[in-house]
Amino acid sequence: MLGRIASTRRGASILGRQALKRSSAAPLSTLSSSNISQQCELPSSKWIGHGLKFDSRAIAAASYSTSPPLNSAFLSKYDEHVAERAAMAGGVLGGIAPKPLDAAQTSELIEEIKSTSASDSNAPKLVELLSQRVPPGVDEAAYVKASYLSAVALGSVEPTLISQVRAVELLGTMQGGYNVDTLVTLLSKPDAELRDCAAEQLKHTLLVFDAFYDVVDIYNSADATAEAKAAAGSVLESWAAAEWYTSKPDVPDKITVTVFKVTGETNTDDLSPAQDAWSRPDIPLHALAMLKNTREGIEPEVEGEIGPLNQMEELIKKGHPLAYVGDVVGTGSSRKSATNSVLWFMGEDIPYVPNIKSGGVCIGGKIAPIFFNTMEDSGALPIEMDVSNLNTGDVIDIYTKEGEVVDSACDEVVAKFDLKTNVLLDEVRAGGRIPLIIGRGLTSKARVALGRDAGVSDIFEMPVEPEVTSKGFSLAQKMVGKACGVAGIPPGKYCEPTMTTVGSQDTTGPMTRDELRSLACLGFSADLVMQSFCHTAAYPKPVDVVTHHTLPDFIQTRGGVSLRPGDGIIHSWLNRMLVPDTVGTGGDSHTRFPLGVSFPAGSGLVAFAAATGIFPLDMPESVLVRFTGSMQPGITLRDLVQAIPYTAIQLGLLTTEKKGKKNVFSGRVLEIEGLPDLKCEQAFELSDASAERSAAGCTIKLNKEPVIEYLNSNVVMLKWMISEGYGDPRTLERRIARMEDWLANPHLMEADDNAEYAEIIEINMDEIKEPILALPNDPDASALLSEVAGEKIDEVFLGSCMTNIGHFRAAGKLLADRKTATLPTKLWIAPPTKMDAAQLTEEGYYSTFGTAGARTEMPGCSLCMGNQARVEPGCTVVSTSTRNFPNRLGQGSNVYLASAELAAVASIEGKLPSVEEYMSYMSKVDATASDTYRYLNFDELPEFVEASDKVEISDEMKEAAKKLSIL
Repeated sequence: MLGRIASTRRGASILGRQALKRSSAAPLSTLSSSNISQQCELPSSKWIGHGLKFDSRAIAAASYSTSPPLNSAFLSKYDEHVAERAAMAGGVLGGIAPKPLDAAQTSELIEEIKSTSASDSNAPKLVELLSQRVPPGVDEAAYVKASYLSAVALGSVEPTLISQVRAVELLGTMQGGYNVDTLVTLLSKPDAELRDCAAEQLKHTLLVFDAFYDVVDIYNSADATAEAKAAAGSVLESWAAAEWYTSKPDVPDKITVTVFKVTGETNTDDLSPAQDAWSRPDIPLHALAMLKNTREGIEPEVEGEIGPLNQMEELIKKGHPLAYVGDVVGTGSSRKSATNSVLWFMGEDIPYVPNIKSGGVCIGGKIAPIFFNTMEDSGALPIEMDVSNLNTGDVIDIYTKEGEVVDSACDEVVAKFDLKTNVLLDEVRAGGRIPLIIGRGLTSKARVALGRDAGVSDIFEMPVEPEVTSKGFSLAQKMVGKACGVAGIPPGKYCEPTMTTVGSQDTTGPMTRDELRSLACLGFSADLVMQSFCHTAAYPKPVDVVTHHTLPDFIQTRGGVSLRPGDGIIHSWLNRMLVPDTVGTGGDSHTRFPLGVSFPAGSGLVAFAAATGIFPLDMPESVLVRFTGSMQPGITLRDLVQAIPYTAIQLGLLTTEKKGKKNVFSGRVLEIEGLPDLKCEQAFELSDASAERSAAGCTIKLNKEPVIEYLNSNVVMLKWMISEGYGDPRTLERRIARMEDWLANPHLMEADDNAEYAEIIEINMDEIKEPILALPNDPDASALLSEVAGEKIDEVFLGSCMTNIGHFRAAGKLLADRKTATLPTKLWIAPPTKMDAAQLTEEGYYSTFGTAGARTEMPGCSLCMGNQARVEPGCTVVSTSTRNFPNRLGQGSNVYLASAELAAVASIEGKLPSVEEYMSYMSKVDATASDTYRYLNFDELPEFVEASDKVEISDEMKEAAKKLSIL
C-alpha cells in the first residue's frame, strides 16, 4: 500500500462518491469572467481581514505601485487594501500582506486585463496579481482564473496581456483541479508550441487524479496523432522519472539558521491562541498572535495581542532564516494553524501560492507527535535533539546528513541528532509529506502504464521495514492491520490504513476546507466525514457566522455530514457514528474513539484523509495501562483518568519538568484494559484524556454488551438525523447499514496474549481512596485531594467533551441539596449536546441549575478552548475541561482539572473540600447511582424511535455497506 493514491478511474476516485455538481455551469473554456461569479454563486468583495507579510513583500507590496492611474478602478481599491495592511502591526517585518484575491475580485481583475493594452503602465501589475495572488486548487477564485486562462489557451477568448502560451504556463502553476482538463486537451491540439507547453506543465502537476488515465488513453490511442501520442508519452516518461521531484533542489548538506528559542513548553495555544481562532484561515494575520503573552525571553509587541515581532526582526538582520527551538514544542491541540504561524516567520514563500509558507526548521528537546506531523506535512524539517546548548541569537550550522549541529561562531559541535525517519529529507525536498505520497504514487502508476515495474526505490528513500519478531499484535496494531488488509501492523512499519471516519470542527474546519481546495478535492473518499460547529456557535464573531452558513454546503456537496450550530460537541456526535474496530482521524486532538482507534491530525492531513480515504502512518509503539481491583466509594472515572499520569510520575516514566522532559506516552498508542464493562460514553472519558498524555491514539478493551447497547441506540439517532434533514443522507444511510451489519454478527478484536508493549503500567483501583486532580496549569501535574484541600475556588466549569449526562445529574442532585440560597462561586454549566440539554430540562435539572444561580451555556465547548466566554483574569478554577494550559480558560487563571462531582462540591463549598467533606457529599450521589448515571439510549426515547421508524435504508446503501464491511 506504500505510496498508493486512492484515485483510479476503475475504482474509487479522489473526487469521491458525491462529486460536486456544476451541472448548471458552462464548461470552463466558454465562461466569461463577468458571469463566473453568478455561475458559482459567489459573494461580493468585502476587502476585509488582516494578514502579515514577511518574505512575501516583493509580491505583496513592492511589485504594486500605490499610485495607479485613475482609470484603474481595481488597482485603486487593491492598493488601498495593500497600504492598509502594510501599516498594521506598526509596519514591523514589512507589515501585513494583502489577502489572496477572492472570486469576485479575480473576475474584476480579469475584466481589466481584457480591456488593458500592453503599453499601459498597469499591465505588469495586473498580470502579476493574477499570477501570484489567486489560490490554486479548487478555490472559487481558482475556478474564475482557470476559466479565463483556459478560454485564452483554447482560443475562445482573444488574448490581451496574457498570450496563449503564457496562459498555458499559468495554468501549470495551479497545482491541479480546474486547470488539468484544459492541459490534457491541449496535448491533442495541432499547435506544437501550445502542445509542448501543456506537456511541460503536466509533468510538474501532481493533482491530476483521474486525468492520469486520459493521458494514458492518448498515449495508447490508435486514433491519436503521432504528435499527441508523443506529448502524452513525454508526460508519462516525466512522471515515471519523477521529474516533478528531481527538478527540485536537494536538501542542503548544511543549513545555517539563527536560533529563536522559547524555553520551557510551547503548546499550540501559545502558537495559535484560541481567542484568535477566528483569524486562522488568514495565516499572516493569525501569526501576529503567536507568543503574544510575556514569558521568559519573549517580549510581545502588545501584551496579549501581538507577539515578539521586533525580536524576530532583529534576529533576521543576522542574515539567516530563523529556526524555532524549544525544550518541549507543540503540545496540546492538533491545530495546523500553530505550524502555519511558525512557518510564516521562519518558512519560505511558495511560488504562485499566496499567504502560505513551507520549509523552515523546528528543533525541540521533545516535539509533540501531531505538531511534528504537521511540520512534516508542511515541508518543514522537524528535529528532536538536546537543545540545552542552544540560545536565542546563536547562529548554527545544521549538517542534515551527518546529524550534527555546529555553533558557527566557534565551530564546535553543540548537539547531535538522528532524523525521525529516513524519509524525512525526501519530504522536505518534495514540499511536504502529502506531496511526496501523492507524487510517489503518480510515479509508480506511470511506470506501470509504461509497462515497467511499479517500484520507485531507485529515486526515493523508502520507509525502513521493522525487524520481524515472533511477538503478537496489540489491539491497536490489529485494528490498523485490518484497515490495511493484513493481520496486524508492527511498530515502526509505515502503512496507509483506510479511513472509515473523519471528523472536523469549526475552528479548524475553515483551514481543512482550504486544504481540501488545494488538494483539488470535489468529493470525499473516506466513508464518513463529519463537520461540527461546537467551538463558535455560542459566541459567534461575524467571520464565524459566515462559516456557519457556508461550510455545511461545502461539506455536504462532497458527501459529508454537517451538524448545525447549537447541536453540541463534535466528539459526542462523532462517537455515535463509529463502527467498531475501524480507524479514523479528526482535526481536533480529542478525536479519540472509544470504539476502534483514531489518530488525530492537523487540518492538512485530515483533508488528505477525507479526500483520499487513507492516512499515512508510521505505526507507533503501544503502552499498556491495565487497571486491576475495583473502584472504591466516591471515586470516579475522572480520578482514573488522572491516575494514569499520577502513577507514571511515581514510576519515573513521566516528568513535569519541561527541560529534558520524559513522557512514556508521547507518540505512542495508549491501550487500556481492565474496565471491560464500561458504557461507551464512560470509555470515551478515558480515551479522550489520552490527548493530554500526547499519545498518538488510544484503545479500550470493552465487552460486546456495552458496544451492542451503544450501536442500537446510535442506529436510531442516525435515522432521526435523516428524518430531521441532516445531510448527506446517503452517507448516513451507508453508516447505519454498516452498524446494522455489525449488530447482526457482533465481534470485537482482542490483543494477542504475547503482544509486546513499550511499557506496561498497572494501576490497582483498590488503592485509589480519594480523588486525584490535575494541578495548575499542567494536565500532567497530579495531586491527591488531601494535598490541595482548602484552596479557595472562584469559578467552576462543568462541561466539555469529558462530560456526559450522568455528570450533570450528579451535579444537579448535589446542588439541590445545598444549604445556601446562592453559591459562593460562579458556576458554568454546558452540556455536550442539545439532546443532553433537552433531557436534563425535561427531568428538571435546568430548574435546579437556574435556582442555584448557575450560568447555563449553549451545548458545546464553552469555556474549554478559551475562544468564547472566559473566566475572570487571575481567578482560581475547578474545571471538568480537557486542558489547563496557562491562560487557556482565562488570562492568568489557575485551573484545577477534576471530576464533575468534585467540581460541583467545590462550587457549593467555595473551596476544594477535605476528603471527608467530599465523601459526605458523594455518599448521597452513590445512593442513587443507578438513576444518576443513565445514558442517552435513543432506542428508548419515543420521539427518536418514532422518527427512525419512518426512515428506510436503500438497497444501494446496504450493498455499499456490505462491501465496505468486508474491507
